[in-house]
Amino acid sequence: MASDAIADIKATFFQECEEQLAELEAGLLALEGGDADLETINAIFRAVHSIKGGAGAFHLDDLVRFAHAYETSLDNLRAGRISATPAGTRVMLRAADMLADLVRAARDGGAADIARGEAIIEELVALGGGPEDPGLDEGDGMDGLDFMPVQVSFDSDSLDGGEATAGDPSAPRYVIQFKPKPGLYAKANEAGLLLRELARLGEASVRCDVSEVPLLPDLDPEGAYLSWTIVLRGDVDEAAIREVFEFVADDCDLDIRREDEAPPAPAAAQSGDPDILSLLKKLEAEVQNQRGEAVERTPGQPSPVGLQTIDRQPAAEKSTKAEAGKTTAGAAAASGQTTIRVDIDRVDRLVDLIGELVINQAMLAQRVAEAGLGRGSAVATGLDELERLTREIQDSVMAIRAQPVKPVFQRMSRIVREVAEITGKSVHLVTDGESTEVDKTVIERLADPLTHMIRNAIDHGIEEPAKRIAAGKPGEGVVRLSALHRSGRIVIEVADDGAGINRARVREIAARKGLVSADAVLSDDEIDNLIFAPGFSTAETVSNISGRGVGMDVVKRSIQALGGRISISSRPGAGSTFTMSLPLTLAVLDGMVVSVAGQTLVLPLTAIVETLQPSETDLHAFGTSGQVILVRKALTPLIDVGLRLGFRTSPADSLSCVVILVESEGGGRSALLVDAIQDQRQIVVKSLEGNYGHVPGIAAATILGDGRVALILDVDTLVAARQANALEQSQAA
Repeated sequence: MASDAIADIKATFFQECEEQLAELEAGLLALEGGDADLETINAIFRAVHSIKGGAGAFHLDDLVRFAHAYETSLDNLRAGRISATPAGTRVMLRAADMLADLVRAARDGGAADIARGEAIIEELVALGGGPEDPGLDEGDGMDGLDFMPVQVSFDSDSLDGGEATAGDPSAPRYVIQFKPKPGLYAKANEAGLLLRELARLGEASVRCDVSEVPLLPDLDPEGAYLSWTIVLRGDVDEAAIREVFEFVADDCDLDIRREDEAPPAPAAAQSGDPDILSLLKKLEAEVQNQRGEAVERTPGQPSPVGLQTIDRQPAAEKSTKAEAGKTTAGAAAASGQTTIRVDIDRVDRLVDLIGELVINQAMLAQRVAEAGLGRGSAVATGLDELERLTREIQDSVMAIRAQPVKPVFQRMSRIVREVAEITGKSVHLVTDGESTEVDKTVIERLADPLTHMIRNAIDHGIEEPAKRIAAGKPGEGVVRLSALHRSGRIVIEVADDGAGINRARVREIAARKGLVSADAVLSDDEIDNLIFAPGFSTAETVSNISGRGVGMDVVKRSIQALGGRISISSRPGAGSTFTMSLPLTLAVLDGMVVSVAGQTLVLPLTAIVETLQPSETDLHAFGTSGQVILVRKALTPLIDVGLRLGFRTSPADSLSCVVILVESEGGGRSALLVDAIQDQRQIVVKSLEGNYGHVPGIAAATILGDGRVALILDVDTLVAARQANALEQSQAA
């Protein structure tokens, strides 16, 4: 049981590491963009410090050592001892990548590139940080705090109340007594960094007690002998002070109290032993008699004989205050808790149950309709209310799964840096729409195709700096990654300002590889789409980036597996844009239920523009067996769905059918011919490939209200198949 608890805590730590790494990456990118304010630098430092603190608790030594070097450099950046130069920022970014590798290696049980980590540590040391930087030394005082408004002094015998720093006399004063345990240092934490962070909260007076330090022969190198008393004044609360010691709370003795609060009584006195209590009172009285007056002490300091003031509050009063304190703390915790962690499996289970609820609601509606109950009946009214509630529940659950694309976008900045460094090109990544939300499942499966596209854009699209300058462009290329919602879908674009697609070369390679005939008549769009063919590559030599013919075909298959489509737009000399259109969720969609040759099919509502009843004057023959329909003075190709899917062998009577005008992802419009429209409803998407296999023209399946399985049409595949068929007919003619 204990091991399970530790495993759960460790899993939570790695989840938090991912969040901290995302925060780190965001801060460094802001730093790279010129946003070098103290708030950004502090956020970067806290992210690394949090990772190091948790890693120390789990004895992840490689991670702790690297994070310690990184943290020291960042602390020097915070203190102004080093500046955020472009070269320094690049080192920090590489260090962030290495930190991410170490976290993943620790989580997955793999091995990170330690040699690379050592090289980066040397770069951090050269910047002004790392293990070789002496930093803050406990033995020589608090020299590391000399850049803060802090008074530092030492007293090996007692702390006799030194003078606090000047400041607002009305500001609250806290007295913090801090004594590290050996475990604090064993986990690579530094007392000096904690005190330095504490001093940032306000004006502080710091005193170090070295009275417990033994002579050298008796000194344990792994021991902890120093303790500190800090008087902190400023607009700060106890919660902020405790946050500084959050990761070392179990490895130190810590006491925080306001100046006007009595110090805690010794354990023996609190236990209520009458002999000890009377002895303490007697000793305190003797000291006061010797001085001839009451001893005045700086709040939080012990008396000259090493005794603390006795708390003489009545027990009932103390109990009341304690309960009030617990209530206040509980209320504060409750009010501050805005998020909770939930296992994704639980959310997935909830999504599955919502899907079953949608199916059962549809079945109930079917039974009511078969029973002949009118829309105005009480049962029908209740059913309408159930449908509304089901939709609201489904939307709420989908919102829980929805996440911004920011994490996966930030991950791409690392790919840009790595590929640019390998190719010797200067490339800058610009992101837009990072807050656009999409289902978590979609986000998880976006990383691989985006990685391929970014690498392709830099390797094949962006020119070398000399060529760009010769062409009148800036030496630094730009890759733009953007996301937005459009018509119930998410559209992600990867654009570059490179040379564009060399269509003559693409056509030549495709003909040489037998992908197209040498005399084929192809449009620009058709030539551009040849790069998605399996085995296609324009690279002259095989490298660790490209040249093996594996890449863009994988991208297309990955996007299609998500129910999405990808298109290309390219201008020679100006760059290329790859546009991916994906569903917001893979669980449910709004669809139109239609009948085709005795079969029930579903058409995604997001693809439908309008429906119409064709007239004889609107229909025109095209080629040997095709048809087009005139819609608002524009000829639109007509696709017989039943004939295309093999549900019938002869064309349907177009005049007795219904035409559904659809828009494909490429922006073109087509008309689908179906027998009739049954209904419009929300449907639960079930994977066809996972349960059966891939079927051309079919995206997925669903379960209808009567329990039958209905196929969901893949509009873009149907349109693409018709275009390919039309091209073959024209070439044959």
